[in-house]
Amino acid sequence: MPAVDKLLLEEALQDSPQTRSLLSVFEEDAGTLTDYTNQLLQAMQRVYGAQNEMCLATQQLSKQLLAYEKQNFALGKGDEEVISTLHYFSKVVDELNVLHTELAKQLADTMVLPIIQFREKDLTEVSTLKDLFGLASNDVCLFLEHDLSMAKYSRLPKKKENEKVKTEVGKEVAAARRKQHLSSLQYYCALNALQYRKRMAMMEPMIGFAHGQINFFKKGAEMFSKHMDSFLSSVADMVQSIQVELEAEAEKMRVSQQEFLSVDESVYTPDSDVAAPQINRNLIQKAGYLNLRNKTGLVTTTWERLYFFTQGGNLMCQPRGAVAGGLIQDLDNCSVMAVDCEDRRYCFQITTPNGKSGIILQAESRKENEEWICAINNISRQIYLTDNPEAVAIKLNQTALQAVTPITSFGKKQESSCPSQNLKNSEMENENDKIVPKATASLPEAEELIAPGTPIQFDIVLPATEFLDQNRGSRRTNPFGETEDESFPEAEDSLLQQMFIVRFLGSMAVKTDSTTEVIYEAMRQVLAARAIHNIFRMTESHLMVTSQSLRLIDPQTQVSRANFELTSVTQFAAHQENKRLVGFVIRIPESTGEESLSTYIFESNSEGEKICYAINLGKEIIEVQKAH
Repeated sequence: MPAVDKLLLEEALQDSPQTRSLLSVFEEDAGTLTDYTNQLLQAMQRVYGAQNEMCLATQQLSKQLLAYEKQNFALGKGDEEVISTLHYFSKVVDELNVLHTELAKQLADTMVLPIIQFREKDLTEVSTLKDLFGLASNDVCLFLEHDLSMAKYSRLPKKKENEKVKTEVGKEVAAARRKQHLSSLQYYCALNALQYRKRMAMMEPMIGFAHGQINFFKKGAEMFSKHMDSFLSSVADMVQSIQVELEAEAEKMRVSQQEFLSVDESVYTPDSDVAAPQINRNLIQKAGYLNLRNKTGLVTTTWERLYFFTQGGNLMCQPRGAVAGGLIQDLDNCSVMAVDCEDRRYCFQITTPNGKSGIILQAESRKENEEWICAINNISRQIYLTDNPEAVAIKLNQTALQAVTPITSFGKKQESSCPSQNLKNSEMENENDKIVPKATASLPEAEELIAPGTPIQFDIVLPATEFLDQNRGSRRTNPFGETEDESFPEAEDSLLQQMFIVRFLGSMAVKTDSTTEVIYEAMRQVLAARAIHNIFRMTESHLMVTSQSLRLIDPQTQVSRANFELTSVTQFAAHQENKRLVGFVIRIPESTGEESLSTYIFESNSEGEKICYAINLGKEIIEVQKAH
């Protein structure tokens, strides 16, 4: 160890300027040491604080590892191995936490405490002695006392010495010098000792730090080296296998992504296949985004894009961010039709069974529009309640294919069960106001019932808005008996009044009214034509059956759209598979003196048999009135 610089104690009494200059160097060194010691203590306290934080952090880490099992991850299937591994790691972290706590205690005792003691004892002692030395050296009273005593001593006469006075003055000078010498010696000794203590104070804390770290690592190695190697090896193998699976899945997803992005631009275009879209008409479930029309005032509306889906017999809606969907419309026995709304394309309206207008929705393409209409129409028939709803839907939608090759057995089921087929248990014909029974014949061919190529009319019954626009300002007259008179005088005296909600499907001319087979064939051709030409729009009306007539009434304005005398109805029947289809044949006199036959097909909210029963009852009332 090199020699240490020291202040010479023998020069303390002399207190020469050279000694004072050397003393200032020692004082400067002591000041630098004080500043450095404070900085070193801060660094060591930071290490100690970090070690304490490590103790708290490992404790918190252990708790979090155990908490993984309690998180109830929605996609937590197959996490059993991860949970067991984390449990083991939690135990390891707890053991490490014990070692970290012990290390923190050793750092506090062997590193931080010695440097604090050095600062509080040695550096503080030097600082105190410096203050005392400064007071002794610069004390005015002490300085004056020394100078006065020296002045007295210097003025002592040489010839006439007075021993007593000389002795007293000498004692005064000695006392003053002794005080200064004592403070100087103490200060010099403290500064000299500080040079040795400085070196020890710098090394002792680091020895404690090193021993603490070594003990920590030794105990850690002894604790974990025996049983951790195999465990860490198995965990590393598991992580590696997961990494291999991830890379394989990433490559698979990359290839899939390229395939998806390489498709034609038409995939992103909403209505790219508008000319000939591939439409699935057998859907019993449907989901997707639609625009919902909301009324915000008397004449103002807004459209909101929402996600809709069917669930059983319900139409559900789920806004963005919502956890679950809410009920929008009960679809059982409802009706759906394409509508024109605010100059928007692909709109359709759902109407409740009681005839009230429901919601209006807009699809983004023709394909989506028609599939939603078909799906809702299938659901409204409660097909989803059957054992095999897909097969039932396909069967009901075979009408379009059957229309290409007409099948005359469409209505061949229990002919005597329908009131329309059993007017007094036999088929009847009205001839010159006389009812003449006819013999039952074999089923006719389709060409014998309806002439091939007969046009079908889908819109002879105008919607109320179109009716009012076309006839506002003048009285309406047309061949279907529509009138703006909202009162029906004959209904007041009628013995029968029954109202049904119906939707007009179509009408066409027929060749005969001798059998109900003509109605079944007309149903098949009308539905087939609607399916082939994608015609889904239907006009809803109220069908009033009285003992005099059949009236079609607009449900909003109560305007009569069409009027048929009950005596002109020669045949009527309900579909025996789709109970909501009903039709009747009307005999209309022409200006040439001949008569024409037309069949009208409707879809009702209730069973068609009820309408047939009401018509049959009305005709029986007419017969009874004639008999009297």
